Amino acid sequence: MSGPGPAFVTGLLCLKCGKAVADGNVQTCPACGPDGILDVQYDYDRVAAALGSASLARRPLDHWRYAELLPVPAGAPRPPLRVGWTPVYEAPRLAADVGAGRLFLKDDGRNPTASFKDRASAVGVMKALEFGARTIACASTGNAASSLAGLAASVGLPSVIFIPERAPAPKVAQLLVFGATVVRVHGSYEQAFDLCARACARFGWYNRNSGTNPFLVEGKKTAGLEIAEQCGAAVPDWVVVSVGDGCTIGGIGKGLREMHRLGFIPRLPRLLGVQAEHAAPIVHAFRSGSSLVPVLAETVADSIAVGTPRNWRRAIAVVAASAGSMITVNDDEILSAMNATARLGGVFGEPAGVAGVAGLRKAVACGVIRRGESALVVITGSGLKDIESARKAGGDPLDVAPDIDALERSLAGKGVPLS
Repeated sequence: MSGPGPAFVTGLLCLKCGKAVADGNVQTCPACGPDGILDVQYDYDRVAAALGSASLARRPLDHWRYAELLPVPAGAPRPPLRVGWTPVYEAPRLAADVGAGRLFLKDDGRNPTASFKDRASAVGVMKALEFGARTIACASTGNAASSLAGLAASVGLPSVIFIPERAPAPKVAQLLVFGATVVRVHGSYEQAFDLCARACARFGWYNRNSGTNPFLVEGKKTAGLEIAEQCGAAVPDWVVVSVGDGCTIGGIGKGLREMHRLGFIPRLPRLLGVQAEHAAPIVHAFRSGSSLVPVLAETVADSIAVGTPRNWRRAIAVVAASAGSMITVNDDEILSAMNATARLGGVFGEPAGVAGVAGLRKAVACGVIRRGESALVVITGSGLKDIESARKAGGDPLDVAPDIDALERSLAGKGVPLS
């Protein structure tokens, strides 16, 4: 599908110093260096004239339907994998369990490589091709890596993936089967991130890391654009997002703001950002009002185990602008939410994917969110990404002999109707 693209982009803006930067093959502010995260700017008057309900009704149901709000070249071929327009389910039994009035789950595990990160990688691959790169690379604890490997494979672009030692085996297997060159770094995610950046600078690879690449966040914001279009006037009181580097909640919040500005939703939902208890530097900065202090990240939710998040300013700004809040949850609460989300909502999410459900339950319990308010939680990745955590959350099967009496004895007290 071809359509409008960078013609609607007016430039880039540094989120640290506030200076404008010309659009192009640039990732951070030239004046601020690696800490100068950039944000893509658009001519919203022109966007409003081209993007409306009538025009959207004629477009395919994927994230390219929002071409005017994406920094991609007009007419450039899109990757063939269908990304975006993931389903939103209402989950009344889970709502009752966590104390929400109404609860919706947006299942981004339905994307091609089973995670939210496909949204960013699809844009990243297009930008790499636009800028003439012959290889694309990223560092990741898992999902960004597998999404890049899959999207790059779909267009024949070689990919190099840097992963920390803690990356789960199923995610590593995904990378290898897609044909990526996988570099397992003997160290933390932060060390893998830094090595990837140095390799990109030395070898001329395109750096897909959404922590510093402004164009990748634009792909992530399509979840916010979709939530607005899918919910319309019934947009929930809260949108809940798990937080690692900060660019996912930053992107979703930007997408919601843009759709409000364009008249698709009557009001902005408040944002609740959720971090793991021992990987929560953004929450601490949000609460203290001071600069970010890196931590040693430790959590079962590997996809948000980020001790030195690069996009923390964006995350805090978008949460504050929505009059929202941030909260932490421990690993036991995350695993409990993994179980409840599947059993009561029918959606199987990985630990980072369901951390939002854990955060919602805790936010209601402590009064951050009022009982009866409505919420939508973005489930950012499939539970099949981390089977070991799923086994911990779900427990063990019943082992029985092939005998009906033995079966009946084993089922006793399990809550299964026997008559």
